[in-house]
Amino acid sequence: MSGIAPMTNKTPLVAALLLTCAAAAWFWAGRIAPEPEGPVVLHTLPAPAAPPVTAAPAPGASAPPAEPARAEAVEDVEMADTASTLEKILPRRSIGHATGLDKVEDPLRLGSSAALVLEAVSRKVIYSKNEASVLPIASITKLMTGLVIAEAQLPMEADITITDEDVDTLLHSRSRLKVGTVLTRAEALHLALMSSENRAAHALGRTYPAGLQAFVAAMNAKARQLGMASTHYEDPTGLSSGNRSSASDLATLVLAASGHPLLRDDSTTAALQVRLGKRTLQYNNSNRLVKDPLWDIHLQKTGYIVEAGHCMVMRTRLAGRDVVMVLLDAASNSVRSADAQRVRSWMDPHAPVAREPREERKPAGRIRRTFSRP
Repeated sequence: MSGIAPMTNKTPLVAALLLTCAAAAWFWAGRIAPEPEGPVVLHTLPAPAAPPVTAAPAPGASAPPAEPARAEAVEDVEMADTASTLEKILPRRSIGHATGLDKVEDPLRLGSSAALVLEAVSRKVIYSKNEASVLPIASITKLMTGLVIAEAQLPMEADITITDEDVDTLLHSRSRLKVGTVLTRAEALHLALMSSENRAAHALGRTYPAGLQAFVAAMNAKARQLGMASTHYEDPTGLSSGNRSSASDLATLVLAASGHPLLRDDSTTAALQVRLGKRTLQYNNSNRLVKDPLWDIHLQKTGYIVEAGHCMVMRTRLAGRDVVMVLLDAASNSVRSADAQRVRSWMDPHAPVAREPREERKPAGRIRRTFSRP
């Protein structure tokens, strides 16, 4: 008798189950990390120091060798609004894909389940696909968060501290803003709109004068005021799949938000360097098209959770026309960007071909530093 147990039909199934459990353990171990103790202040990056002035060498004497300049290490923050490694290994269907909206044929064969392109001034529809369908909108929610903050006229230089309440216990999304980090309301808004920072967005709602629930109520009240009848919000981050809207309603939100220079500016910054304690982090815009010089984007926001798929809204100029573009429930970031490029080429067949830029440490576009602090 051999000491090795014979193979059975269940062996491959057991192996697959063990592999899945190991992947899940690795995934959650990376997402649920202990928070450091003590406050971490978000500091302004100082301007580069001027080189020291040295005396000229005496005639005939050789100059001493110059010391090489030490470049400060800058850590890139992981791109937000993207599928995690485990979600790519074990894919789940979004609401739009589960209901077959992605199968609806349209002339441009867009990969997004819902889409809308309209002229910003006249609101004349240029292109549409399932524009009335109500779907989860993920971090597109943060555009309404920003709109409520911008219209509340709160002190933007007031300090906000990230607390345990701001930690995502629903989807356990990552964040570099550790508990105890202190930043201004303006800085929190900038990171929420540009880099889709969830803790920053939640802290904005939590520190609203009447509290988080009052803030969410204000978001829903603003939606009703704008006539967004198909829209409902449950939190200021978009992590809840209960935050839902239609492409038509979101076009209305884009038009309202783009009336605020602060929201336009914050959402289209290419990158932002911040100092957290002894580390310098570079937050990158979650929309790679912002870095493409062939795109003229005035306001944008991206979003992703499994239930929503990959989403994007923009106010941009295409073929010399001021337009709003809404793309909901694409299967990936690349499909979402490809849909935007396809609409652009359709509207302007003679336009140069725009290619999605690769992720770089120093992206093109506006790279900014944090706001000055007293």
